Amino acid sequence: MKILFIGGTGNISTAASRLALERGIDLYHLNRGNTKVEVPGVKTILGDINKPKELFELVKHDWDVVVNWIAFTPEDIERDISLFKGKTKQYIFISSASCYQTPLGYPVITESTPLYNTLWDYSYEKIKCEDRLMRAYREEGFPITVVRPSLTYDTVIPIAIGGFKEYTTADRILRGKKIIVHGDGTSLWTVTHSDDFAIGFVGLLGLTQAIGHAFHITSDEILSWNTIYKILAESLGREANIVHIASDFICKIEPSFTGTLLADKAESVIFDNTKIKTFVPEFKAIIPFAMGIKRTLNWLDENPDRKIINADKNKKIENVLNAYAQL
Repeated sequence: MKILFIGGTGNISTAASRLALERGIDLYHLNRGNTKVEVPGVKTILGDINKPKELFELVKHDWDVVVNWIAFTPEDIERDISLFKGKTKQYIFISSASCYQTPLGYPVITESTPLYNTLWDYSYEKIKCEDRLMRAYREEGFPITVVRPSLTYDTVIPIAIGGFKEYTTADRILRGKKIIVHGDGTSLWTVTHSDDFAIGFVGLLGLTQAIGHAFHITSDEILSWNTIYKILAESLGREANIVHIASDFICKIEPSFTGTLLADKAESVIFDNTKIKTFVPEFKAIIPFAMGIKRTLNWLDENPDRKIINADKNKKIENVLNAYAQL
């Protein structure tokens, strides 16, 4: 198969790229050449998807699959439909599990759970993208498949505040400073290693039966937020100095946290992976968080420049802690 990844060297997509190559896929990346990540075996097309004059090399091909890892708005989707209609047998859109109903009416999430999230522009725009793609499939036969990852990690720290592309909360743990865990820490969540995600994802590439369908791909390991932060601290060789604060209060003091909390991680969710396991029987998540986060921390240790400590985020965390202490 000849497959194009728009993106392909990110936190999630790098693992998918490596596995696709291992399986003999003829893989191309379209990117601007800014990333320092190299995936041996990938054929790179240098260009910007938003600059049509740079895309001659891209559109002269007929693709078995096109995957857009970096589409976020309906305008991105309109551009891709125009570019790839009649040029690909399958178009995969990377959406987000944060698109699911917020707040949830039922804690077990399947692909039929309604898409409704007006609290976070990121999720709302992704929902509009999905709507446009489903219309293109129904009305024009555009061969779409939708994939919804949820807090998937490899080169990032999957926590609610001061993590992901930052080392801010990890640094606070190392220095014995207080960290915030939303609510009482007993709500449930799932974090998924990118290597596990890749197995389900690569299994969908070129799968005719997946056309017109949406899938989430997550681990089956269910952890409380208290446990997630405890494992992170233990992996750092420290004990977490946790302060539990209600999500509503956190977002009242620092509204910028609304997307990651009230719009996503404030309540328990349990993902039902029956559908991806039915379409890709080999899919099974085998990397527990206690193992995966050590890989991530070791990768960060290899280059101190990767440990980004956000001064503004630290200030916001302190603002919330100080406001809470005055109650």
